[in-house]
Amino acid sequence: MPRSTDSLLIARIGKPHGLNGEVTVQTHTDDPERRFVAGREFDTEAQPGTGVPRVLTLSSARKHREVWLLGFAEIPDRTGAESLRGTRLFVETSELEAAQDHDEEGWYEHDLVGLVVVDPAGAELGTVTGLVVGAAQDLLEVRLTGGRDALVPFVEAIVTDVDLEAGRVVVDAPAGLFDLDES
Repeated sequence: MPRSTDSLLIARIGKPHGLNGEVTVQTHTDDPERRFVAGREFDTEAQPGTGVPRVLTLSSARKHREVWLLGFAEIPDRTGAESLRGTRLFVETSELEAAQDHDEEGWYEHDLVGLVVVDPAGAELGTVTGLVVGAAQDLLEVRLTGGRDALVPFVEAIVTDVDLEAGRVVVDAPAGLFDLDES
């Protein structure tokens, strides 16, 4: 059964940690303590042929040196954990409380993708195509009107307004931000 379109990306699995099936994850949630609870089931999206189950049940979650480590009931050892590398974990939006969808200072990727990017004067610059979650800061992936892709630091000084109702993001780009990729 394919993953629902009404699902949210919560994490992407990285490398194994230890011998008992734990894995590192890159979190894509603003509240991992509430999302990573033993017994929670995650829908998975993995490369074909990896043998990754369509659903993984969380058996343990802990932070180690600022990195989340997750263990799953279906994965008892390091060999199984190796097969999970690159797997994305999702939950259905219906499982999340409405108050947690986003707060004043946080958005999920599905909130942002498709929004029109404009400068402070309202001139169209492009469209948001993704969100890269980073350790220091997040980046908006933007397809510029000329067809090139750019990464915009998702910080208040540059992304001055996100208006979901109007379908736009205001980007006050410093000089040269969109020229960095040009040869």
